[in-house]
Amino acid sequence: MYTTNTKINNQLSIWLIVMFWIISFMIIVGGLTRLTDSGLSITEWELFSGFFPPLNQNDWIVYFNLYKQIPEFKLQNYNMTLDEFKVIFWWEWAHRFIGRLIGLGYLIPLVYFSFKIELTKLLNLYFIFFLICLQGFIGWYMVSSGLVNRVDVSHFRLSLHLFVAFLILSLIYWNYLKINISRKLTNRLNIFIPLLFLILIFLQISIGAFVSGMDAGKIYNSWPLMGNSYFPDDNSINNLFEVAALSDPSIVQFIHRNLAYLIGIFYILIFYRIYSYKMYDLYKSINYLGIFIILQIILGIFTVLNGAQIYVASMHQISSIFLVSSSIYFLYLNTKFN
Repeated sequence: MYTTNTKINNQLSIWLIVMFWIISFMIIVGGLTRLTDSGLSITEWELFSGFFPPLNQNDWIVYFNLYKQIPEFKLQNYNMTLDEFKVIFWWEWAHRFIGRLIGLGYLIPLVYFSFKIELTKLLNLYFIFFLICLQGFIGWYMVSSGLVNRVDVSHFRLSLHLFVAFLILSLIYWNYLKINISRKLTNRLNIFIPLLFLILIFLQISIGAFVSGMDAGKIYNSWPLMGNSYFPDDNSINNLFEVAALSDPSIVQFIHRNLAYLIGIFYILIFYRIYSYKMYDLYKSINYLGIFIILQIILGIFTVLNGAQIYVASMHQISSIFLVSSSIYFLYLNTKFN
């Protein structure tokens, strides 16, 4: 609890859960921006001037001419018309616009609560605001990597951008849980078990961003084999242990698949421990976690089989939001600290 004032706590709770869903929506839009190859349509930072979209034909021509100067247009989309450009522009503009709304929607209530609650109790919420601001710079850092000498953004920078987005989402949800969920459990797991599980989930999300950034989901559209073998048959298993493996699409897809299997096995072990030791207080949380793991794996398989078709791939990312949230909830129940 931040304060003994129930009204203030309720206001905090509403604010945090609204921010949770807005940021979740932002992650979904960001994923669709990537899936539609729209992320490089706006080639300038425009922190303030970009708040409004093009208002006339001349503005559209200016944006389109700027886009024509980057490698993605010259090497890949050289036949694109202005109307086609508008489609990818609107995705990127919406993504940035929502980001600005998140910044304002977080800052204004934070200032309000700073007059109602001791500042020292809000330091974690100010840290989240710092991450939100940092995320904006990381977003531009990512986009800038695709403006010179390549037709896509760096998959490493894309992964960092997605990682920070989920970190912000997780911290907001954690603070929401602090206000609304009691942890008076009769027994709980060792904290390192749910923490390790969450780390694996975040690692999987990061590798998933590699897959998306390199369009690695569009190759080896078979399961459980990758082509004619378990290991991708266009590669050598020795390459798996080289640094360059993280820039090899087939190996990255292999890692993403097998990390999913590892997470599934780890979940089964946790599930068995909880039920064998009759940890009744954790039954509900571990069951929800299992539902989202199964859903995520199934959607992942369908994403591969359908060649990362946009609707299935987007559902795969949406389910990851629920998986991370249920993992945060599971970790929260097994901790004693705030």
